[in-house]
Amino acid sequence: MKIAICASMVFTEKMLEIKKELEKLGHSAVVSSFAPAYIDKSTKEKEKLTVYHKNEKDAIREFYKEIKKSDAILVLNYDRRGIKNYIGGNTLMEIGFAHILYKKIFLLNPIPKIEYYKSEIEAVKPVIINSDLSKIKCGHLKTVIPSVSEESLS
Repeated sequence: MKIAICASMVFTEKMLEIKKELEKLGHSAVVSSFAPAYIDKSTKEKEKLTVYHKNEKDAIREFYKEIKKSDAILVLNYDRRGIKNYIGGNTLMEIGFAHILYKKIFLLNPIPKIEYYKSEIEAVKPVIINSDLSKIKCGHLKTVIPSVSEESLS
């Protein structure tokens, strides 16, 4: 299965570790093409780079294209900013992209208790794998025939 890994770019090193683990399990995995620029940077430097890549390099649209080519997304929702299993705004958008594109959505950890959008995450019916990558299986893929052509979504 081809899996797009979604997370805050603060977790770039963890994204790359998970990518390797997924590949060992026989999956194909992709992270942002901008990931190499984040390796070994401080959190502050990563946050600054994120703003630059979103605004100047169209990073959101670039990763949307990767989600579109994938079978599923895996959201790495680690603790951040004092929130257990944090999902930030950009990752929430990626979850929305995956849902609209009829991709399976896996969460590494349970849905965060963020009142502003907890119900939206619940509505896309993610599979929560509780940090067990072996739970990602092709059988989780849903076959849905959209009433809207995929071309109209691009």
